[in-house]
Amino acid sequence: MSSAAVTDLPILLTGATGYVGGRLLKALEEKGYRVRCLARNPEKLSSVVARSTEIVQGDVLDETSLAPALEGVHTAYYLVHSMASAGGFEEQDRQAATIFSRVTKDDRVSRIIYLGGLGGGPDLSPHLKSRHEVGKILRESYVPAIEFQASIIIGAGSLSFEMIRSLVERLPVMVTPRWVRTLTQPIYIDDVIGYLIAAHGLAGEDNKVFEIGGPDRVSYLDIMKEYSRQRGLRRIMIPVPVLTPHLSSLWLGLVTPLYARVGRQLIEGVRNETIVHDESALEIFPIRPRGIREAVRRAIEEERGKEKSSVEMR
Repeated sequence: MSSAAVTDLPILLTGATGYVGGRLLKALEEKGYRVRCLARNPEKLSSVVARSTEIVQGDVLDETSLAPALEGVHTAYYLVHSMASAGGFEEQDRQAATIFSRVTKDDRVSRIIYLGGLGGGPDLSPHLKSRHEVGKILRESYVPAIEFQASIIIGAGSLSFEMIRSLVERLPVMVTPRWVRTLTQPIYIDDVIGYLIAAHGLAGEDNKVFEIGGPDRVSYLDIMKEYSRQRGLRRIMIPVPVLTPHLSSLWLGLVTPLYARVGRQLIEGVRNETIVHDESALEIFPIRPRGIREAVRRAIEEERGKEKSSVEMR
């Protein structure tokens, strides 16, 4: 099938109400792709999508609702997860990925694109274990799957960035447990979107896993210091050896209650380094991710733009 024919076929986007999914939706629309969104609550999307974008009511846990959404689709973006749910997110994510992979096979979808998380080793957090398991389920289906394993995402509205921002903005003095020195390779949100879109037109029908991150290997502490530097905030950070990720998650819930439930799962995972070891994504795709300084600067500028718009609308 020619690349032009592929472009004319509808793209199914799951998770369009989420952070990455919402950004990807706008980027796909701007590039003129035919987008079809799967949504449990279509009314949440109806006021924000372009006229050309379809919205189909459905749920990845409801097999009968998926068939209409997948009809005629070439590429399906799988950007859903259950981490914010009250129940066991691992089992829900396992079931959803299994159902989705089965239905995409029956509907002859040509490609699945999935965004997971970086991290390895025997001591993975439940969050990262689940992300890897979902990727494995999708790759073992009969539909070729491209999985991007990303380090933490920097951008206005990104959960990881918003937690860092909230901590630095609210706490002039911070105790910094050992986990804040865990190494990461943060990647700016626009670079993640660039990879996701580029994967749609990638030649070949093999399963592939790409590790993606920015050019800088830094710790969470480094990111907090960079944020405070750019904001002109003087912050005192006191290292302590005893504040475990679990205790840190409880502390986080007090400081940033908006992110308490999901944030606890993320904090449990900060003991795992999220470093790119396989740099094949840089060879395959024309994306050159921005460094941490530019990523933080752009995220701060976008936050300011949102705040200004909010004030003007009052």
